[in-house]
Amino acid sequence: MPLTGELTTSLIGRAAARYGLEAAGVLRLWACRNSPARHEGGGVRADAEVVLNEAGRHALAELCRVEPKVLARALPAFRVDDVAIGTGWDADQAQAWWRAAAVVAGPAAFACRLCTARRTGQAVRAVRYVPRWQRVCIRHERWLMDADADQPLEHLDLHALPEVAAAQRRWPGVARRAVRAGAEPARVFALAHAVVARWWDKALHWERETIWPQRLHQVAVGNAGTDLQRWRVVGRDAVIFPEVVAVADALLDPAMAELVWKDSGAGQPRTLSAGGMFCRRLGERVGRNWLGPLAATDYGGPLIAWMGAVIRRRRGTSAPPAYGNGPWWLRQEHQPATMATQLRMLGKEKETPGATRMWRAAVSAEQRALISRAVENAEEQLLQLHGAQSGPVADVARRLLRGLGHSAGLIENAWKRTALAAVNGGVPLEEVARWVDMPVEVLREMLTASGREDSG
Repeated sequence: MPLTGELTTSLIGRAAARYGLEAAGVLRLWACRNSPARHEGGGVRADAEVVLNEAGRHALAELCRVEPKVLARALPAFRVDDVAIGTGWDADQAQAWWRAAAVVAGPAAFACRLCTARRTGQAVRAVRYVPRWQRVCIRHERWLMDADADQPLEHLDLHALPEVAAAQRRWPGVARRAVRAGAEPARVFALAHAVVARWWDKALHWERETIWPQRLHQVAVGNAGTDLQRWRVVGRDAVIFPEVVAVADALLDPAMAELVWKDSGAGQPRTLSAGGMFCRRLGERVGRNWLGPLAATDYGGPLIAWMGAVIRRRRGTSAPPAYGNGPWWLRQEHQPATMATQLRMLGKEKETPGATRMWRAAVSAEQRALISRAVENAEEQLLQLHGAQSGPVADVARRLLRGLGHSAGLIENAWKRTALAAVNGGVPLEEVARWVDMPVEVLREMLTASGREDSG
């Protein structure tokens, strides 16, 4: 039986294990039109996903001996259509198209093996689409790890950290408060996570910070000092989770927003000071009475940006260019690096020549050709505009504007193809979003649509 939110590839792997077969052998039931995303070392990423055509869906249903409608309810990717494998002379053959899970339905994490065994009778690896605010297995006190990173751990033990599971229990109430306040819970969590992750990066220099080192020591099986840099990357999201939920709850509190307004001088604007009431109270709500001045003077961070949005809203003024008007809008540069990105950065410090996965190995020849053609078309169109600047003003303006508009479309096509190739080749979606200065959710929707159009 499938797990709720399970990756299609995960279900195929478990089905293969039940038959005593290798997943690679069972995947031969489908004609795979491309290759899965791999780590730089060459191994297939655990979050590599497949999208199936109609015949492929029926093949999976027969393999698992369940009705297609059951799979449609459980597997997010099962409901995704891709014209690349849905049309053509061979559409009646079972086909699969490899995609990155983040593009299909969002971030993926390893499932708890004990829960998987309890649900299916198989104590094997499974991967599910799980948002970052649902990563605690409360029953078995485990933190479920990102599946896109090149590291062996599927979970972190939380038995010695009951406050992490308590934060998981608390989150649904915070999410309901967000909805009542007219905010998307996902955006509230993302902002709070960015605020606390920024504190985490600075905490190495905070002598009074004792809570996080103790938690990190626990999740690192009692000794984070053996490889502190790696454990700070691997353990970050689990260790800071209680504070993330607390900050999200605080930012939704109208009384806290009122403190921001008072700190700004209310009707008589003044510069926010290090001794402001809001940051002092926020430090108390996360169990750190000393944190207020440090948070208040972290200029350029997501917390100050949120405070600025609250103040602008009360004053009825609009945001500066490149800023979102809503308080829950998270700027691209404020989004914290994912575990996969940070581990890659650590690996590059020890990297030997040739260790990086090369573009030609990661991107199919067909995709490389499409990208090259798109770039060439844009270049040719721009070159043609050099000779279009003589004649009456209206005629020149019309030619240039139409030509530039067409060029912009060609360039957009080129960068979409490049971004899609990068994500499918193993680069985290969050990292690509940072390069193109675009929210992850928007980029995911664009690449999903672009992938379908390219395939057609």
